[in-house]
Formats: sequence, structure tokens, C-alpha cells
Amino acid sequence: MYEGTDFYDVQDLWTEEERLARESVRRFVRERFQPLIQRHFREGTFPMELVPELADLGIFGVNITGYGCGGLNNIVYGLMMQELEYGDSGLRSFASVQNSLVMFPIWKYGSEVQKQRWLPRMARGEVIGCFGLTEPDAGSDPGAMRTRARRDGNGWVLSGSKMWITNGSVADVAVVWARTGEGADSIRGFLVEKGTPGFAATDIEGKLGLRASVTSELSFDDCRLGEDSVLPGVTGLSGPLSCLNQARYGIAWGAVGAAMCCYDTARRYAIDRIAFGKPIATFQLVQAKLVQMITEITKAQLLVFRLGQLKDQGKLKHTQVSMAKQNNVYWALQIARMARDILGANGTADSYPVIRHMVNLESVFTYEGTDDIHKLIVGREITGLDGFRG
Repeated sequence: MYEGTDFYDVQDLWTEEERLARESVRRFVRERFQPLIQRHFREGTFPMELVPELADLGIFGVNITGYGCGGLNNIVYGLMMQELEYGDSGLRSFASVQNSLVMFPIWKYGSEVQKQRWLPRMARGEVIGCFGLTEPDAGSDPGAMRTRARRDGNGWVLSGSKMWITNGSVADVAVVWARTGEGADSIRGFLVEKGTPGFAATDIEGKLGLRASVTSELSFDDCRLGEDSVLPGVTGLSGPLSCLNQARYGIAWGAVGAAMCCYDTARRYAIDRIAFGKPIATFQLVQAKLVQMITEITKAQLLVFRLGQLKDQGKLKHTQVSMAKQNNVYWALQIARMARDILGANGTADSYPVIRHMVNLESVFTYEGTDDIHKLIVGREITGLDGFRG
């Protein structure tokens, strides 16, 4: 009887370093995180006490070179995100934001002073970051943002708001994108420290998904910033979009972890659950669901492994990341729904991880580019025609 979630032995393609990284994060998730997640999901809180342990595992800045970061390859990073999301999408989201949306733009576009000031402390988990791009009226169309930064003497004055910001109220620094002129080509990135006058972060209440994740609204009321707050290395939408591409790469891996957890739970439950005098795993309809689940997991594993190879070789296209994000999150959500069905009424109870993954994935399905947006990105690539404006 096959009991794993690596039906094609993809792990045989990993290096020893990649294998060890996966095992260390898997152990942390099983031993330290899973005993806590039910309480935090119910209470709508994130286990901040685990941040130093995440840092000790080398998760923050794992694929960034220098400045106290790991400098490891992108398959290591992907496997770490996979194992974190096996635990919960909120845990992976916390790490994704720190790595791809805050540390990456500072490393890629920041000044040397900014890199030295922020990256070593972020790698050690001493400083937490958030990423301010999405606005109440500008989600899938970031070029329509209304947040503005205007020149004032030797500095800038920032005004506007950002919505659905992971880590917002617990962050020590926010990477905030704002217009400095009329066109999208005027967009610049700013580093805004917690406690700056005019800057406030308010948690969003009432979420039914990603409950074990801090999600906030950021507001900037004539927030005065120095010239040293600007990321000097980029202007225009290419800056925030490059960050999103980094994050989407990790999400594509993370979704595999959520799917694996749902499949593991459903398979074990189906073998143990007795109905009509025998395990429900003997029923053809249940077996058909389990087969589809492991098949789609296998396809997703192969997709992200090749994606990681392309990224490490410097050949990665953003359209390839879109395909992986769209496909893997879509199928992770379908797998969660099939697992919930197999578990019956127990599938709605948070004593099992399935319903938690299912409602989390509803959010992941939408953020970092909705399912439809990624289809349009790939559609434009394969047809040469832009479907974004009808």
C-alpha cells in the first residue's frame, strides 16, 4: 500500500541540501506549529512566539545572497514554503511576505545603507516587514493606485491607504508603493517605519479564511518621509510586479503543501472510517477522489520543481510563474473540497485540518493575482492578444 505524497519519486531529483531543508521545516511544522494552529485559527491570531525559530531555520532570506541571508537555491526556498503551508497558509504567507515582498525589494532595489540596515535584522527575525500595494479600489489593477507621495523640500509626504496587508500591524517596516506623478511610470517604493507620524495600521476583523494571519489596513495621513526612505533602484510598476512574481513562485510551492495535507488526512480517514461494515476507502467513488487528488498533487510537484530549475538557471518567465500559481492553487482548493467531502460532517470540524485549508485556499485563490488574472496573463502569452481590457 502506497502511503506517501510523492508518487513519482520527485525527491530523487533533490540535492542533499534540498532534502535536509525540507526535513528541517517539516519537523518544525509537525512538532512546533501543528499543536498550536487550532487555537490560533479560532482566536484569529498568529503565533509570533515562533518567529525566532523560523529565523533559526534560515527561512527569512533563504534565497537572498549576503547580508546574513542564506544564499541557497530556489528549490530549497520552494520546499520550505511547501512545508510551511502543509501547516497553514497563514504561516507560509508570513514567510512569503518577509522574504519575497520586503527583503527581496530591499535587496534588489535598495541602497547599500538600506540593505545593511534592514536585511541582517530581518534575516534574524528581529524586524518584521509588510508590503503595501493593494488598495480598496485598486486590487488587480495596481496601476490605478491612488496613494501618492509628493516632494516637500528634501523629503516626501505620503498620503493614501492600503488594504488586505499581511503582517500589517505587527510589521516594523512597510514597503509602500505610491505614485509620485500622474502616470504608473511614476510609481516608487518607500520604506515606512512603524511609529512614523501619520502612519497607522488597523487590523481587519471578521475574516473567515487566513484567520491565523495578521491582515491590516494601512493609512498614511500626510506621512513625512526622508529622502533615504526611497528605494532608489526602480521606478514604475516593474518594481512591485517583480516582487509579486517572487511571492507567486512561493505560493505555487505552498499550495502543494496544503493539498498534501488534505490528501494525507482524507486517505487516512477513508482507511479508518467504517461504513456498511467496511472502510469507506473500499468504495469506488472514494477511491476515484483519492486518485484524482494524488494525481493532481504529482502534476503540481513536477510543475514547481521545473519552475525552480528555471529560476535557478535565470530562465524563468513571469508567465510560467502565473501558470504554476493558477494551476496549483486551483487544484489545492479542489483537493481540499474533495477531502472535506470524504470526511463528511467531520470535514467541517477544525479538529481536522481540511476545512481550515479549504477556507484559507479561498483567499490564496484570490490574492497575489486572482485565478482569472493569471489565466489572462498566460492567455496573452500564448495568443499575443491582450484580454485584460475586453
